Amino acid sequence: MPKLRPLGDKILVKRVEAETKTKSGIVLPDSAKEKPRRGKVLSVGEGKRLDTGERAPIEVKKGDEVIFASYAGTEIKLDGEELMIMSTDDVLAVVE
Repeated sequence: MPKLRPLGDKILVKRVEAETKTKSGIVLPDSAKEKPRRGKVLSVGEGKRLDTGERAPIEVKKGDEVIFASYAGTEIKLDGEELMIMSTDDVLAVVE
């Protein structure tokens, strides 16, 4: 897979798989599944450039599992794999 380095405060995220069953055990058809709003951070940019010329630190790191906003980022396909590039502002929380 070619390397992809996000710029500024952007991050590269791979969605985690959607649930295929409900908690009660009902199998969901593909049409009923929502796209997951969780993903694993694959790569991070250097941070947003501040007026001082310095870079603001990014709050997430490679390997973090994050929850992001419903309409966050831009979906891309790289070597057949679906990924997302989004701003760190779209990340709502880190799963610990």
